[in-house]
Amino acid sequence: MKNTLLIKNIGILQTPVGSYSHKGEKQGENIKMKDAALLIEDGIIKEICENGKLPKGAEEVTTIIDAEGKLVTPGLVEGHTHLVFGGYRQNEIPLKLKGATYLDILRAGGGILDTVRHTRQASFEELYNKSFDFLDEMMALGVTTCEAKSGYGLDMENEIKMLQAVKALEENHPMDMVSTFMGAHAIPDEYKDKADAFIDLLCEEVIPEVERQQLAEFADVFCEDSVFNVAQSKKYLESAKAHGLGLKIHADEIEEIGGSELAGEMGAISAEHLIAIGEKGMAAMAKAGTTAMLLPATSFYLGKTFAPARRMIELNIPVAIASDFNPGSCPSLNLQFAINLGYLRYKMTPEEILTAVTINPACAIGRGDKVGTLEAGKQADLVIWDAPNMEMLCYRFGSNLAMQVIKKGSLV
Repeated sequence: MKNTLLIKNIGILQTPVGSYSHKGEKQGENIKMKDAALLIEDGIIKEICENGKLPKGAEEVTTIIDAEGKLVTPGLVEGHTHLVFGGYRQNEIPLKLKGATYLDILRAGGGILDTVRHTRQASFEELYNKSFDFLDEMMALGVTTCEAKSGYGLDMENEIKMLQAVKALEENHPMDMVSTFMGAHAIPDEYKDKADAFIDLLCEEVIPEVERQQLAEFADVFCEDSVFNVAQSKKYLESAKAHGLGLKIHADEIEEIGGSELAGEMGAISAEHLIAIGEKGMAAMAKAGTTAMLLPATSFYLGKTFAPARRMIELNIPVAIASDFNPGSCPSLNLQFAINLGYLRYKMTPEEILTAVTINPACAIGRGDKVGTLEAGKQADLVIWDAPNMEMLCYRFGSNLAMQVIKKGSLV
């Protein structure tokens, strides 16, 4: 017997349409169905109706949910996290309050390197259990698909340990997970002043092992001042591509050193952060179709400027919004807060923002054919919000407005 679910009395069902990255004017194109109903069969959307009509077979469903006139959207897609890590970094706050910058702390052996030490000390079970709880919290906030990067191991053993934790989470948690290998996240203490040798280690030993164990779909690199330069980043990404990994790049977060131009040159699926991006970088990304994965909560937490989202939309760059959850520069996994910041600081419309937290990140992590929109044939991931419309989601902040979260046709 088929497992069927009917969601009726939907005030507004709002969703982008299609399985492709939306850019330019299409970034703000959503359909809005009033007084809608949605039929799910075995975890897949079967039919959507509006104007008070019910799908065929609605009278024979096994479960009915009354949306009580609320807003329904696709489940949120979290396109950029550093989910798996040991320890925390609350001890850095006094340094920041005294004026120390992100790079100041990193150069002094803190920042990412402090998390590396704690992650190396943590067992697989500790990392897995901690991350499992984070996923529970994310799902309660409306996230149904999540990307997770490694990058706090910075050696063979611990990078593999992190990626194996993500794989286990994918197998055991309701959240759909996408794994990104980010061995080039920082230069570990044992390779201080030997960044080229560390890149060689990653390219010659670690990336092949990641491929052998099938532990990641993408690779990412931190192309930044005092971390990895363009040449080093390119070598790493070329190796990743040769071993079957899709390409991502942390670019132009603090200094504009050419990371976004490299993203365009190499056809990266996404470039992340982009706070300091210039016109050349944006032109390269637009030409390549590279998605801009923007992280407004990081700008907020670090007291930095915000990425030029409106300019990117003007230039036909697909824009996505993510949390950047990590223990240092964004200790928040609340994608709803990132939605608020996208509205207030990026000056994006509610329609553009919905696209930026659903179909665009879904495409940027290789899931656009399955999730990111509400359409017949797609996976039934959706949220019933305690709100009448997207404007309310963008307006209210500090409260969890996700009333009911449905993953693969089941209430979670």
